[in-house]
Amino acid sequence: MTETVLLVGGGGREHAIARAVADDCALYACASNRNPGIRRLADGFESIDETDAEAVAEYATAVGADLAVIGPESALAAGVADALDDAGVYAFGPRAEEARLETDKAYQREFMDEADIPGCPDYEVFDDTEAACDYIDAYDGDLAVKPAGLTGGKGVKVIGDQVTPEEAKTYLRDSDYDRVVLEERLVGEEFTIQAFVANGDVRTTPAVQDHKRAYEGDEGPNTGGMGSYTDTDLSLPFMGEGDYADAVDVLEAVVEALPDYKGVLYGQFMLTNEGPKVVEFNARFGDPEAMNTLPALDTPFIDVLTAAREETDLPDLSFSGEATVCKYAVPDGYPVDPDAGARIAVDEESVGDALLYYASVDERDDGLYTTTSRSFAVVGRGGSIDAAERQAEAGLSAAGDGLRIRHDVGKAALVERRIEHMNELRG
Repeated sequence: MTETVLLVGGGGREHAIARAVADDCALYACASNRNPGIRRLADGFESIDETDAEAVAEYATAVGADLAVIGPESALAAGVADALDDAGVYAFGPRAEEARLETDKAYQREFMDEADIPGCPDYEVFDDTEAACDYIDAYDGDLAVKPAGLTGGKGVKVIGDQVTPEEAKTYLRDSDYDRVVLEERLVGEEFTIQAFVANGDVRTTPAVQDHKRAYEGDEGPNTGGMGSYTDTDLSLPFMGEGDYADAVDVLEAVVEALPDYKGVLYGQFMLTNEGPKVVEFNARFGDPEAMNTLPALDTPFIDVLTAAREETDLPDLSFSGEATVCKYAVPDGYPVDPDAGARIAVDEESVGDALLYYASVDERDDGLYTTTSRSFAVVGRGGSIDAAERQAEAGLSAAGDGLRIRHDVGKAALVERRIEHMNELRG
């Protein structure tokens, strides 16, 4: 029997999900923007706000969906998984209570403390801005300043790296967040491991390194992610023996403490001189990390989804053994003052052997338009990171005017800097 799958969301992550399942199911999709890549793959598309849980559930019922995959964190926070489950459509995504692992950073740290999850940094939670500012003044060292709620990957400020203590206090006073988390600044190299979770099973995927800074050389403000890479095995070149397994132990401890969790569990780690520490958890695929992981996944993703629904063991995962490099093209001015609503051209014929993933664009009758976020990504694959990077870079010739790219993602010099940094930290 052919499964009918509803995909919620219209970004690059969701385009990757669509491509991973479209050949194995009847695919329907809904999102607030019209992503041309998803629209072409789907049997039906409906314009629905991803946070309108009732409307999403009604559409799922109308198309006879057996399964749903939820892409964006905003939908999880709005209880879309709850509404789908309650309507009899199995949602591969956590219910709002479990999604608090991402949507409430104060809860995230308190949960780690109470469940004795390894890798938790020292932290304090504040609901009073002036008390938080006093803590910054008194703290002996640098801090990461994190709003407790969702900020699209751009709300964290790191003292000693991005801002001074005075700038951090000004940021808090000007922003007037209800709750903030102040935690020790973790020094090392970041990496991500994404796991498929259901019925207590945890199946992990290759480690990915994302590049948050807007400009080459790790300069500029944080973004949702300018690009990312994986190696030919589960680990990354700067990781030592046992680092991947230690991070997986953290994810398994989370699932043991949250036995009803289902969907993707994303662990963002800082590899320090003491091993992996938890930067944060996300309750869904990363963007861009989904675009590295899913093209290299040989196990049919639909088999993961159906096993989750049927409460059978999740399949063991197999991967192609290729390295991947993902690079984003973003609107001019992104992330501070993006040129939203600009018409752009994407020359799909120029992508070559790379994979093209449309992201936060809106397809209209007269063409393709930017939004306030990233426009499209290309993914190169190869027998080495270097080969994958060359393929991705060649595919970027598809970008027309009005778009900016961080070209150094995956290049040998930047990867070597990561290795040298960890060697220096670990002596």
